[in-house]
Amino acid sequence: MPQGVLSYKYEQEKQASGMTALAGLPVYLDLASVLGLGDHVRTHLTVKAQGWTDEQVILSLILLNLAGGDCVDDLKILEKDEGFCKVLASVETKGLSRQKRRAMQRRWRKEQHRSVPSPSAVFRYLEAFHDPLEEAKREKGKAFIPVPNEHLSGLVRVNRDFGASVQMRHPSRDATLDMDATLVATEKADALFGYKGYRAYQPFNVWWAEKELVLHSEFRDGNVPAGFEQLRMLKESLDLLPEGVTKVYLRSDTAGYQHDLLRYCEKGENKRFGRIEFAIGCDVTKEFRKAVAEVEEWKPATKEIDGQNVATGKEWAEVCFVPAAICHSNKDPVYRYIATRELLAQQTLPGMEGTVELPFQTLTMEAKRYKIFGIVTNRDMEGSALITWLHERCGKSEEAHAVMKEDLAGGKLPSGNFGENAAWWGIMILAFNLNAAMKELALGGSWVARRMKAIRFSLIGLPGRVVSHAREMVIRLAKDHPSLKVLLDARQRIMELGCVPSG
Repeated sequence: MPQGVLSYKYEQEKQASGMTALAGLPVYLDLASVLGLGDHVRTHLTVKAQGWTDEQVILSLILLNLAGGDCVDDLKILEKDEGFCKVLASVETKGLSRQKRRAMQRRWRKEQHRSVPSPSAVFRYLEAFHDPLEEAKREKGKAFIPVPNEHLSGLVRVNRDFGASVQMRHPSRDATLDMDATLVATEKADALFGYKGYRAYQPFNVWWAEKELVLHSEFRDGNVPAGFEQLRMLKESLDLLPEGVTKVYLRSDTAGYQHDLLRYCEKGENKRFGRIEFAIGCDVTKEFRKAVAEVEEWKPATKEIDGQNVATGKEWAEVCFVPAAICHSNKDPVYRYIATRELLAQQTLPGMEGTVELPFQTLTMEAKRYKIFGIVTNRDMEGSALITWLHERCGKSEEAHAVMKEDLAGGKLPSGNFGENAAWWGIMILAFNLNAAMKELALGGSWVARRMKAIRFSLIGLPGRVVSHAREMVIRLAKDHPSLKVLLDARQRIMELGCVPSG
């Protein structure tokens, strides 16, 4: 290849051309409209009385997430995409009577020239989600979760109703809930240090595995332990499940090993769902290690792949173990405890015992050193199947955390104020769920397994031209573009979804 730059130059368009770099994004607007996202926002959020409506601000930030923006200032780039702005303006006035269009114009003191809110307008909007009085209750060195104000609670209800809209069009009777927290690193001066030693926030998420939706999310400070008030979060999540769900399962890591949570699930204290079957990682305490050391029979752990049981390199066994927390009364439930062990490929050298600290629990058995993991469950499943079921949580729900922080805007928080960051996180969750609904309801097939980055490259960030013809808006892509058929098929499915009764 010859050295040096190519012979070309950049120039600005001399006149409006209707070009867009986001030709695939209007399909998301269609799906949001069919699923009633704007109606849910209007029902539950009343932040704005003048100027931009709540629906316009929330939808703009959702589209910003989907387009790849990760900060409020990226709205300036959306505003300069003329073709996208044409589509957005058309969506906002579609189906409105003349009276309603005039009412929208009267919200402005001056003539409106923008298609999306300015960054300063969005920052003022986010301020409404921050509650200084609640922040004043913080105590130094103590875990604290501010009570959400009316607007933050409204975002939770918007997400609840959106999930119900998805459930109505693709019902699921089961809900497997994966509960886990994730650290969001930040350099905000007011952020607190998390358990990994850096400033962070630590949102706690409840993932609905069958739908691949975030059912519930609570924004938290970095110093709040992942296991803090998990029973309350489970109860709130159960209340958010839509109609049609009849059976609930629960999975969690060791942060969920709390006996009030286990007891609530086993005794069926929830009136709607009754007994909740669970599998949760348990603490490998001194007493548990002693019980594991007494196990005589270990079985090979297998995993079903393409209809065949394949060895995983681990072994499992039932452990006779009753923790002190539940041995005081005959009325306390009794659970199954299962241990897995995995032979360490690199054994400790003689004389080096205790000098290297590993990030997991180990146990020496029969002159060999093993990695040990404990599980508590109330499910009557074969051991290998149970282990596989629990470990499925580590794949999808933790992948979702990566999507939130890397593919969407959850990893870059806009403010030093807790409430504003909580609102930013909640709006990102809406964008995440809209994309999940797009994959499940409109795209299907191999698209379901694709990350947001791949969908953005193949479907959203497409160059096109927006033109108006015969009272219709047309988005033209390059000739023989491979994504054209995907978009046409997705729109057809979305139009069919719109025929589903809303009641």
